[in-house]
Amino acid sequence: MLVGVPLELAAGETRVAVTPETAKKLKAQGHTVRIQSGAGVAASAPDEAYVAVGAEITDAAGVLACDLVLKVRAPSESELAGYRAGTTLVGMLDPFDKPGLQRLAAAGLTSFALEAAPRTTRAQSMDVLSSQANIAGYKAVMMAADKYQRFFPMLMTAAGTVKAARVVILGVGVAGLQAIATAKRLGAVIEASDVRPSVKEQIESLGGKFIDVPYETDEEREAAVGVGGYAKPMPPSWMARQKIEVAKRVAMADIVISTALIPGRAAPTLITEDMVKAMKPGSVIVDIAAGKGPNLAGEIGGGNCPLTVAGQTVKVHGVTIVGETNLPALVAADASALYARNVLDFLKLILTKEGTLAVPMDDDIVAACLMTQNGELKRT
Repeated sequence: MLVGVPLELAAGETRVAVTPETAKKLKAQGHTVRIQSGAGVAASAPDEAYVAVGAEITDAAGVLACDLVLKVRAPSESELAGYRAGTTLVGMLDPFDKPGLQRLAAAGLTSFALEAAPRTTRAQSMDVLSSQANIAGYKAVMMAADKYQRFFPMLMTAAGTVKAARVVILGVGVAGLQAIATAKRLGAVIEASDVRPSVKEQIESLGGKFIDVPYETDEEREAAVGVGGYAKPMPPSWMARQKIEVAKRVAMADIVISTALIPGRAAPTLITEDMVKAMKPGSVIVDIAAGKGPNLAGEIGGGNCPLTVAGQTVKVHGVTIVGETNLPALVAADASALYARNVLDFLKLILTKEGTLAVPMDDDIVAACLMTQNGELKRT
């Protein structure tokens, strides 16, 4: 099969869907791999590295003429004009973006959104959300360390003792757990909060302290369990108590990293303006939910903090708030390597040994990821 890998054109996107490592494996399986010139440069994969493993370097037209196109981000309206009907597209296509999916259907594409894969053991090797969130959690801590004007670890020097930084992590999914592990390696004192009681042991195993907010009703306990590895919106009664506990910790924190996201919904507000005002001058917030939550006007563009400005780093009330919206793209080489392996594992489900495309709808992963097929919208 002809496999095409275009250059990502979204602003700030540095990742690539196929690395020389996975291109070599696709080539060994009998596929012809075409890479748009420059597609991997920002991810430390120059054209020469692809040529060395047998891939072909071509232009955008040559890539989009392929039967199967592998991308990181969904193509824009202008990009779609270059696609031909009948092409199969695999990438992170945002399964909750119905207008975007409708455009893919109108273009006659068969498309698979990898974010829609179920959170099951069998799907772990192709879980793009986890592989990229892991990188986001790491990079969030490194950015916080860069913006914070003090040390992370406790230091005892001839000039006196420097206290360890206090770090609060809000939301303990994959990104939050990696943030805890990374901050701990740097010597910080860590507290973390999440609606799911099951993460307490994970937090403590990484050296953090769980901010415990007891559940008082069956409704609260049921919501706390979550669905498919994701948190569910919690009842207002629990949120009010959590807000009080978190506010106390945030006021004492030097660094706050918020990671709370709910698929298909706006990110919850966890850090209010009053909480920011109570923080110490020079403190840092890294909002991984930037661009997905409400701002002060109630419009999407904030994050877990309404003062967050998507795509910018701002200073408000003496606190630096980092609103980077694509943290994995700042670690492009490793982010691409992990993503490309996720893609390669997914392709095993839809490509036959003869190199032809098959869409086995009895496969729960394939069925969940299929967004459009031959011009028809499969997800409503």
